Amino acid sequence: MPKPGPREVMVKVSAVSLNYRDAAMLDGAMDVAPGDVLVPGSDMSGEVVAAGADTTRFKRGDAVISADTMNWIDGPAPPYETNSVPIIGRLAEYVCVHEEQLVSPPQSLTHAESSTLPVAGLTAWFAMVELARVRAGQTVVVQGTGGVSLFAVQFAAAHGARVIVVTSSADKIERAKALGAADGVDRQTTPDWDQAVLAMTGGLGAHQIVEMSGGDNVARSVQALALGGRISLVGLMGSTEMRAPIIPMLFKRAEIVAIGVGHRRAQEDMVAAIDRLGLKPVIDGTYSFEQVPDAIAHLRRGPFGKVVVTF
Repeated sequence: MPKPGPREVMVKVSAVSLNYRDAAMLDGAMDVAPGDVLVPGSDMSGEVVAAGADTTRFKRGDAVISADTMNWIDGPAPPYETNSVPIIGRLAEYVCVHEEQLVSPPQSLTHAESSTLPVAGLTAWFAMVELARVRAGQTVVVQGTGGVSLFAVQFAAAHGARVIVVTSSADKIERAKALGAADGVDRQTTPDWDQAVLAMTGGLGAHQIVEMSGGDNVARSVQALALGGRISLVGLMGSTEMRAPIIPMLFKRAEIVAIGVGHRRAQEDMVAAIDRLGLKPVIDGTYSFEQVPDAIAHLRRGPFGKVVVTF
């Protein structure tokens, strides 16, 4: 049983949402803190059961969710230490966390639902709302139907934008439409999805694109972009590199902005919006702690939404 230090609280974990980086860490594809034991998991929801000295933000009995960024409360750029150590070790029955790395969850969500917010939810919110200021009258292309993508669909639609989802099946398109998407492109049957987006927008293109693949797919995103449009670079499911033609980018005055989660203030804004709008995260599978290997396998298959482990 861990013991909270000064300004730390001990949280009894109720649910942990898995992210692709958890599998990547297990595969050795991402750097982690040195040591013999790797405890994955960064997204958690639970209840404070003990507080260390000088703790003021939370008390025993409070519901909390993790804040994935270290020492980045607000501002245009994170301090260096935010990215120096990965936030992991939450896949445990009890964890001790500094009080500054916790946020109150939405009152309208369960622990399982709230656990999906710190990475997937906040990444989508930071890309769509905090940085790009999505608004009515815009067209937004969202690639994929994983956790970040479906949050992006919901947030963009809630702000009045027309959302086009690019995914791998007609069934997923219909499920995305139920969340607020207006149109969809099946990239299996229409690999030139950028041309389909241009046709859907009368040749104007999309004002915003959530790029989830990387590699050569970035070139298609550039082609599908409207003049003055923005590409939010979130995923690297296809490649850790990106390739795109410079001349179309110059002509379109394109912006490519890398998104790596966000700060705590934006997370608190998102929580308030979720309560006000009544948005519900999409959970594709829920597993017990003993079923973590099955949950990881589900994650590798590519879920429609999130995979959650409950205690």
